[in-house]
Amino acid sequence: MVTSADIDKVVDGQTVPGEFAKTVANNGDLIAIRWRKPDDSWGEWTYDEYGDKACRMATALAGLGVGKGDRALLMMRNRPEFHIADLGALLCGATPVSVYNSSSPEQIEYLVGHSKGKIAIVEDIDFLERFLKVRSQLPGLERIIVIDDPDGLAPDDVISFSSLLESDPIDMHAAVEKVSPDDLCTVIYTSGTTGPPKGVALSHYNVCWTAESYRQTIKMDPVGFRVLSYLPMAHIAERMTGHYFGIVSASEVTTCPDPGLLGQYLPQVRPQTFFGVPRVWEKLYAGVNAALAADAEKQAKFDEAVGAGKAIDEVRRRGEELSTEQQATWEFLDEVAFQPLKQMIGLDQVKFALTGAAPIGVDLLEWFRAIGVPLTEIYGMSENTGPLTWDPYKPRIGTVGPAMPGVALKLLEDGEVCAKGGNVFSGYLDDPEKTAEALDDEGWLHTGDIGVLDDAGYLKIVDRKKELIITAGGKNISPANLENALKSFPLIGQAAVIGDRRPYISALIVLDGEVAPAWAKARGLSATTVQELAADPEVLAEIERSVAEANKRFSNVEQIKRWTLLADEWLPDSEELTPTMKLKRRGVNSRYAAEIEALYEKKA
Repeated sequence: MVTSADIDKVVDGQTVPGEFAKTVANNGDLIAIRWRKPDDSWGEWTYDEYGDKACRMATALAGLGVGKGDRALLMMRNRPEFHIADLGALLCGATPVSVYNSSSPEQIEYLVGHSKGKIAIVEDIDFLERFLKVRSQLPGLERIIVIDDPDGLAPDDVISFSSLLESDPIDMHAAVEKVSPDDLCTVIYTSGTTGPPKGVALSHYNVCWTAESYRQTIKMDPVGFRVLSYLPMAHIAERMTGHYFGIVSASEVTTCPDPGLLGQYLPQVRPQTFFGVPRVWEKLYAGVNAALAADAEKQAKFDEAVGAGKAIDEVRRRGEELSTEQQATWEFLDEVAFQPLKQMIGLDQVKFALTGAAPIGVDLLEWFRAIGVPLTEIYGMSENTGPLTWDPYKPRIGTVGPAMPGVALKLLEDGEVCAKGGNVFSGYLDDPEKTAEALDDEGWLHTGDIGVLDDAGYLKIVDRKKELIITAGGKNISPANLENALKSFPLIGQAAVIGDRRPYISALIVLDGEVAPAWAKARGLSATTVQELAADPEVLAEIERSVAEANKRFSNVEQIKRWTLLADEWLPDSEELTPTMKLKRRGVNSRYAAEIEALYEKKA
């Protein structure tokens, strides 16, 4: 069993810039960063070029007075400049802090003020204007740098990003020597669904320790692995997967500026490592099944193949070898049904397919594994630098895996999951009160999640401690389980289960904005928009059937007794969803208070 001390020995003295310098020295000719140009051709930098640009950025930032302990705010989409801006700041001894692109001027004012930001690097005029609106309230913000300003609209005191790259490169090795493992590597701000955002302070030690634990989990060195980076860099999952892991393992990272373009990028990138929040996997599944639904016979045959694939995957998950007959069956199914599909959606070469950040339905997970996409659940949070539990090789469906190498887990009497290891943060930035709530005197991180450990140490997450529904009858119910069951049906894009201190369970349901119109067209319905479809009798009947099917998986007290179909779409980073598409229950309850009350009115 690998202990935290074992990993400590491996990462002793490591920092992110130090690991970057090793990667440049050992793999300088490998492709580091790729992006799509406006003419649809691809741009790319090798690690040598990446290193040169990061060192030029470091010189320029130092010339602007950025030094040890300073904070640099980064507000941009997934694009190559993020990587050199982040590394450039680190090579100065500063701390880069990524800002969610949806942040309002008021939120920016809070983040810059709380983090004591000295400079800000923004993508375009839109982002720049949000900073300028509150700049007078931020005397500590000395400089703003803009990347895209084709029409020269930025004020004279705003600096052009491209001009910074004209500087002479800093001596990378000399710069690395000035960075300590205990220095602040980044601050990840929580999405603020329960109050002002908290700044999760992560050190270089935390990041390097987590990267080593990950490497020991996959039992290989993923040099040159293709990675598609599309989630916000302000989210820990993307920061680790699309940035830090790339630095320490010489991955080839392709930047995708908009998650809505994922369907276009996946077949072109064909990633070998791919992380997706559950909604990403739900949309891929829904798109495939919407296409199959046009041909009932083809759908039936494919479903039959998936059934056979599930049986074969069960054997593999047990660590057993396939029989000659099973191997022949798998090769046939993969050649005629699964491989063409995986090539079409761009997952034919994926070795590690991960889902996390929110619960995923068991049926969905089994479906992807049945077609040969090795999808597994990973669990963790910003406060532990991303991952806590995961097993990519022998997953137990319905669990999020065992503790990763070096991580210790325990459950409190109420089932709360606590963790310890070098990945656990030192606290929230300048917030000792909140830090004391998250970290106890022995250094255990209290996650706020309720879990169960099985006989092999695999963790099952029941729900968030604060989100469990307690009905008027005193029954504890997990809304996430019900919501996942509902979202397993193609027409349902989002669902919010209601019932806390209520006499029964109800649900708000939202149509899938991509699948529903295709479903309606295949059935000759005249309605085309989500608003029209939400009132269509055939759509309502299909939702009624889906709810009834979902209810069969639960006891009577857990079943959804009433529901309403909303004529809205819930989008990422909105009142209803976080940027990574987690449900904002407070926002949903507030916006749809009238609809919720109507679900509990006595029927005539």
